[in-house]
Amino acid sequence: MTSRDLGPFVVEVAAGIAVVTFDKPPVNAFDLATYAALREVIDLVESDDRIRVMVLTAPLAARSWCGGADLRDFVGMDSARRKERYEFINTTVPRLYSMNTPVIAAITGHAIGVGVLLAAACDLRYAATSASFSCPEIDYGLIAGSSRLLNYLGMPEGLVREMGYTGRRMSAERLMRAGFLNDVVAGPDVLATAMATAQLIAAKSLPVLQARKQAFIAQEELGWLAAYKLAQGFSADLVTLSDAREGVEAFLESREASISDG
Repeated sequence: MTSRDLGPFVVEVAAGIAVVTFDKPPVNAFDLATYAALREVIDLVESDDRIRVMVLTAPLAARSWCGGADLRDFVGMDSARRKERYEFINTTVPRLYSMNTPVIAAITGHAIGVGVLLAAACDLRYAATSASFSCPEIDYGLIAGSSRLLNYLGMPEGLVREMGYTGRRMSAERLMRAGFLNDVVAGPDVLATAMATAQLIAAKSLPVLQARKQAFIAQEELGWLAAYKLAQGFSADLVTLSDAREGVEAFLESREASISDG
């Protein structure tokens, strides 16, 4: 295992999995320095061919998985500075969403404000039964920017608007029923549950995983037939890989495939 500290993030890499732990007491709030550190995390993960999947988590004892924006950044802020802040944020969050690596959110506690956006930007989401989700920006004279992404994920429009208009907390169970979460488990089991899925993903061929992620992202704005044809194009290119041949042969011979990333 290798480990590296990038600001409030600890990145541990082993067996094809990068576990990124967000640890910024007291509530894991995001200021501009934290966005910059997250960008460094993304750079590190994308540049390391050992990494097939990333798990984003927080210490189990943390008060929040992500406590939202650090409101101290907003003291004395005018419109121009607010727009500058958005420009900085917009160089980071879309990169998390479009990483060439599958990303799993292991949500050990509350996800507030930008925490909801970060969770939504991940591919898969596992949450603790005690976790809650809220977009309280309206209480601070602001509005949340995550609603369209939540729509893309299939959350009912009424629920998205309830979160945006009221700022109230929604339970993990309610968001599970809404389709936002893959599973809800006891707090101590969240990371283990995410890691079990990460281990399945890490066993796959790296170029195939990257193509699958690229296709998922590209397909979102397409009709079903165009999306289907796009995936076919990726698959046609992948068929020349030794991993593709090995995968078919292993299945036909009832054995585990030996993946070489080639």
